[in-house]
Amino acid sequence: MAVRDVLLYPDCALKQVAAPAQPDEIERVGADLVDTMRSFPGCVGIAAPQIGEPVRMIAVDLTGHPKAEDPNGLMVLANPRVAEESAEGGVAREGCLSIPDLTANVRRAESVKIEHSGGRVASRGFEARCLLHEIDHLDGILFLDRVASLVDDLFRRKSYAPPPSEPGTGSSSGSAGGRTR
Repeated sequence: MAVRDVLLYPDCALKQVAAPAQPDEIERVGADLVDTMRSFPGCVGIAAPQIGEPVRMIAVDLTGHPKAEDPNGLMVLANPRVAEESAEGGVAREGCLSIPDLTANVRRAESVKIEHSGGRVASRGFEARCLLHEIDHLDGILFLDRVASLVDDLFRRKSYAPPPSEPGTGSSSGSAGGRTR
């Protein structure tokens, strides 16, 4: 439907608990989540509060991602909740569209079972991590809230020089992809 602006930290809306998604908003919000997620190369997930919709919806798609072991494909989940998560887990680097300049080491469960309005989904590895990250957004939790040490586990993203100017134009396209959301 539409590519939406992504709210950036410290926007207070990112720290609010989202309300249950109602049937009349699921299709519209779901389509906007998918369109917005796909507009950011490499993005694997997004939550409705990140696009200014305070409802419990997420979109995750690890299709073709090198870290995905056995992905479920595109998932647009309304009212997801963690039904089970494994005791074993691990620490891995996470990033977020709403905190574009930072990444951090975050401990998450290795496998999860998620219940949602459309049924139940099981996931493991990187996809499980993504689902847990997006569900956290629905509860006003950011990955920064899960960092054990802001000194040892928080990292500034690498910045790259903008591409050189096109001959004769005297200008540069700025950030990769031209998007600065």
